[in-house]
Amino acid sequence: MTIAVKFTSCLLAAAMATCTVEMIPAASVRAEVQLAQAQDAARTSLSSARAKASASALLQSIQARNAQGIYNLLSAPLKSATSVEAIGERLQSAPVIESFRVVEINPGMDDTTVETVAMTNSGTRELPLILVLDDDGELLAWKWVESVLPIEQTALDFVKDLVARRWVAARYYLDLDFQREISPADLERKWSKLARVLGGVKNIENALVATSSKEQQLVLVTIEFGDVTDNLFVIFNRRGRIINVDFSADLV
Repeated sequence: MTIAVKFTSCLLAAAMATCTVEMIPAASVRAEVQLAQAQDAARTSLSSARAKASASALLQSIQARNAQGIYNLLSAPLKSATSVEAIGERLQSAPVIESFRVVEINPGMDDTTVETVAMTNSGTRELPLILVLDDDGELLAWKWVESVLPIEQTALDFVKDLVARRWVAARYYLDLDFQREISPADLERKWSKLARVLGGVKNIENALVATSSKEQQLVLVTIEFGDVTDNLFVIFNRRGRIINVDFSADLV
């Protein structure tokens, strides 16, 4: 959700770091100028055709259980957080794909969410698969939409409280140190401006774990705004408390 810089790769890298980076507190000297720019800003530079090609290539690799092929399609931060061997182990429990199709492509501010469907069991079962791609068409995160992990549910609950304007309840999910940095009033100001700039919230669609380490986990919450479908990046510590949120410093 960053306008002026490619924030996604930096945030993914930060998610794998052992220290907390300060993303919500930000200087506001250029805030109003950047807000005006954001309203007219172009979305991700990734075209729909290229996004579809990247999604198809990934699905073909999953279908063929080609761990190296999947690894080659990952963004740099994801490559540093996994290995061909780890992907191969994950593929052992993945459904056997017989065919697939791309259902919808949603360009965000600096990433693209691709909704796909894979056919299994001789074409009798459809499994939705969500992919999030960066500006270069490389994979930031992916998830079979079958179940919700506890940490994903926490991220969803956090965003639901923001949408419902329950600022104190939303702040409960933050780590204590993070709570000291941001008050309920800060949450209200930052979220309200972000939602307004992006056309208001229409639907909270999904949550998926992008990266995971012993210290931190990065969860992407896909949100359909009035003007764009985009992903809010939420970083958790190992105790399951939120230590950072990408509220797009360039906007808010």
